Amino acid sequence: MPPNAHDQADRHHPIYDELHATPEFTELRRAYRGFVFPATVAFLVWYLLYVVLSMWASDLMGQKVVGNINVALVFGLLQFLTTFLLAWWYSSYSTKKLDPLARKLNDDFNAHMDGPAAGAAGTEA
Repeated sequence: MPPNAHDQADRHHPIYDELHATPEFTELRRAYRGFVFPATVAFLVWYLLYVVLSMWASDLMGQKVVGNINVALVFGLLQFLTTFLLAWWYSSYSTKKLDPLARKLNDDFNAHMDGPAAGAAGTEA
């Protein structure tokens, strides 16, 4: 590793700091965290409930619902359903709330990167 590898890794284009300071970035981060953190906590609680009930409430989990289908099997299948519903919900949320903000930041980045360089290159040609 070259002696100044860490210095090179620390350097980045100043536009990233500018974009990070914009209200759009703050809103994007707030909206992302506002969905992901509560959804993650809710899903983990739901999953841990399944595990805890399986370990310490075996009578409840072994209760037959229909035929040989018991509460534990229903809970297990609901885990899969919850996973797919959560993924669909996040995709929908992201499309409506996060993508427009991210697109705006990306457009700002591209305009900044293309703007001065494109103008300077166009005048030199």
